[in-house]
Amino acid sequence: REEAAFHELVLRASDGGDPARTGTARIRVTVLDVNDNAPVFSQAEYTVRVPEDVPVGSTLVTITATDADDGLYGRVKYSIQKATEKASQIFLLDGNKGAITLLQSLDFEECNSYELNVQAHDGGALFDKTKVVVTVTDVNDNVPEISMRSALREISEDAPSGTVVALLHVRDRDSGANGEVRCSLDKDVPFRLEKSFDEYYRVVTARELDREQEAAFHELVLRASDGGDPARTGTARIRVTVLDVNDNAPVFSQAEYTVRVPEDVPVGSTLVTITATDADDGLYGRVKYS
Repeated sequence: REEAAFHELVLRASDGGDPARTGTARIRVTVLDVNDNAPVFSQAEYTVRVPEDVPVGSTLVTITATDADDGLYGRVKYSIQKATEKASQIFLLDGNKGAITLLQSLDFEECNSYELNVQAHDGGALFDKTKVVVTVTDVNDNVPEISMRSALREISEDAPSGTVVALLHVRDRDSGANGEVRCSLDKDVPFRLEKSFDEYYRVVTARELDREQEAAFHELVLRASDGGDPARTGTARIRVTVLDVNDNAPVFSQAEYTVRVPEDVPVGSTLVTITATDADDGLYGRVKYS
C-alpha cells in the first residue's frame, strides 16, 4: 500500500466476429493498510546546546518521526521512556508535536548535560527510539566570591615588612574564562597582595608602618574580577587598626624658655608654663614634667 494505494485495471472482452467487437470494464483495486511500518525518527540522536540562562518555556528541540502507514497506524505519538528524576522535572515533551520545552531554569554549575531516551509509537504496537542529549553551556552568572580564612584586625606599627595580615580564598563557580579570577588590592596603602597557591592569597605589609605619619587604621578593599565579557567583580573589605608603640619622645615647644620677673613677685605665682607634646597615643603620649 505504501508503494501504491490503489490499482486501476482495464478488462477487455473481444468476440470472434469480423470485425471483432470489444467490450471493456474498469476495475479499481484499493489496497487496505495494515500496520507493517514502524515510526522512524529523522535522527538516531538529537544533540542540542543551550546556554544556562535560556528562558523557562523555551522550546529547546523538536524531534520528528514519520510512519509510512495510513490513518491510526500512521499517527505518531512521543513519550519519554527513560530520564533521571531531575531531567523529568526540567524538561517537558509534547506527546503530539515532539517539542521539548524547558520547565525550570538551568544551572550549568549544578548539571551541564542531560540525556533523555524518547520513543515514538504508532496506533498499533510498533515504535522507534532515539536519544536526546541537552548540553548546557556556561554563562557568566556567578560573581567571584572572596572568603576570609583568617585576618588580623590589629597590627603593631613596628611589625616587620612582610607580616601576614589576612589569608583569603577566591573562587568563581563559572567555568572557562568566566571562572578565571584576577585579584587586586587598592593602591596607596602600605600593604600588598600575594598569591599563595591555586585560589589562595595573602595580604602582607609592604613596608614598615607609621601610625603617627600615615593613619591609625587602614580600610583595605580587595577586588576579584573574572574573565567574562562583561566581567563580574566581587569585593571584600578588611579594616586593620595600627597599634601604637612608644617610638616618639616628648618634644618641648621651645628649646629654652626665658622669663623676666620682678624680685617682689609673690610666692606661688606662675612664672611660665612649659609645654611638650608626644605624637604617641594613650599612655605613651601622656607627658609629665619634673
